[in-house]
Amino acid sequence: MTTWSTDAVAEHFARSQQVLAAAGADRALVAGVAEIAALITRTFRNGGKLLIAGNGGSAADAQHIAAEFVCRFKMDRDSLAAIALTTDTSVLTAVGNDYGFEQVFARQIAGLGRPGDCFLALSTSGRSPNVLIALKAARDRGIATIGLTGQKGEAMRSTCDLLLSVPSSETDLIQQIHMVVAHAVCGMVERELFGAQEAAREAAP
Repeated sequence: MTTWSTDAVAEHFARSQQVLAAAGADRALVAGVAEIAALITRTFRNGGKLLIAGNGGSAADAQHIAAEFVCRFKMDRDSLAAIALTTDTSVLTAVGNDYGFEQVFARQIAGLGRPGDCFLALSTSGRSPNVLIALKAARDRGIATIGLTGQKGEAMRSTCDLLLSVPSSETDLIQQIHMVVAHAVCGMVERELFGAQEAAREAAP
């Protein structure tokens, strides 16, 4: 029978707490989260949609974030238009086969994106070719761009209206903070768009 080291578990939790604490204490990062929430709120309020993409774990995060907006986060409210560009295997494999994997997100942005939309790009390294190409495609179409990355993700800056860099170079820890950020943003967007409606519902006899 294998005896697992609890020290390794405790060390992982400690590193997670350190990165989370560093992110929460970074005033520029916290302000950036608020700016992201404001931009996404404006997008929805003006009839636009949110497109989201990433690779691997970030692809799963893209789907998670889209689900929070389309279904609900913390309150019952109208559905919000969010699409993860990571879910349609027919599109992904067709584009990957015909145009190359670097184009799998850009091609979808070309077909689905419109001025007034917003593209949220997740890349822990900031160097994923398909994400960088998609950001440029979005910019070229008048789509607002947001990037979530790690501390080495400066390659995304030139094509992002807003870029949030997590103070870590460890993929798993960066992804954890990305989801903390995403949940904070979802909560702020919901409160801004539907808070008055929720308050009225709670006050009703």
